[in-house]
Amino acid sequence: MLGGFSSLGLAVAAALAVAFPNIATGAEQSTSYPSKPVRLVIPFATGGTDIIARVITAQLSTRLGRQVVAENRPGAGGTIGMDYVARAEPDGHVLLFTSPSIAISPSFYKLTFDPVKSFKAIGKTAKGPIVFTVHPSLPIKSVRDLVVLAKRQPGSLISASSGVGSFTHLATELFKQTAGIDFLIVQYKGGSDALLAILVGDAQLGFNAVTSSLPHIRSGRLRALAIGESVPSSLLPGVPTISQSGLSGYEASTWNGILAPAGTPQAIVDRLQQELAVILTMPDTRKKFEAEGAEADPLGPDEFAKFIAAEAKKWATVARNIK
Repeated sequence: MLGGFSSLGLAVAAALAVAFPNIATGAEQSTSYPSKPVRLVIPFATGGTDIIARVITAQLSTRLGRQVVAENRPGAGGTIGMDYVARAEPDGHVLLFTSPSIAISPSFYKLTFDPVKSFKAIGKTAKGPIVFTVHPSLPIKSVRDLVVLAKRQPGSLISASSGVGSFTHLATELFKQTAGIDFLIVQYKGGSDALLAILVGDAQLGFNAVTSSLPHIRSGRLRALAIGESVPSSLLPGVPTISQSGLSGYEASTWNGILAPAGTPQAIVDRLQQELAVILTMPDTRKKFEAEGAEADPLGPDEFAKFIAAEAKKWATVARNIK
């Protein structure tokens, strides 16, 4: 015996090493990773969610000892970038920075990948509130006022959305379905265009990110009715949640996380998750997230995978009930 192995065992191990020279143990995969720059694919254009991603890539570069770069691959509601990562070599060098779009896209696009089975969760990184605002010319000051007006004048109100199948589109549809009301949703090319439409009066209401809406709320050009998330936002003290405003159970907030292609070795997933967990506790990270209206919201691989599956089920139900 030698170190607990028989001579036969050593012979078998040596034979396997010759036959399969590229096989590495979990520990070896972890210590040898990364062997080249890592790309974190953002399936949207620059601006918005990619700011959070770049905060993470900067910290990951330091902790992994290799450059980690944020790479935008926009198009088709984020599905082009998602498909690219799903097809990538599962070696941890191409990752996906994901958002609610991965849970929403199956209801609006014919996909070449499975949003759940084609990826391996690494971890959730952040969440951010959205705020339901109205143009100040609209004579309402609460969600209850809006519901009363919409029921009195069905179909007369106009809401701005950042595009068919976007998160704000589904958040607005969920609002309509929960309240049992109807109004027109006009689709714009993005969140900034939708926000502008409300500001100039082309639309009367809509959901937008708190950070982009905040200056206009403070100036009086927009009126904040409620927060979509289940808890109030510290950025808008005194503004209730939609659930608190009478639509019990309503919850819609943006979120982000990181996925790897399915088949990525567990040792690499564990390494990335461990580094991500440390990054999300850093005061500098949290401060930069808060500047973008987001907060660190860490979830491990198993919990994040379950979260995505639940989100996909939730938004699929909303999409099926769109009239």
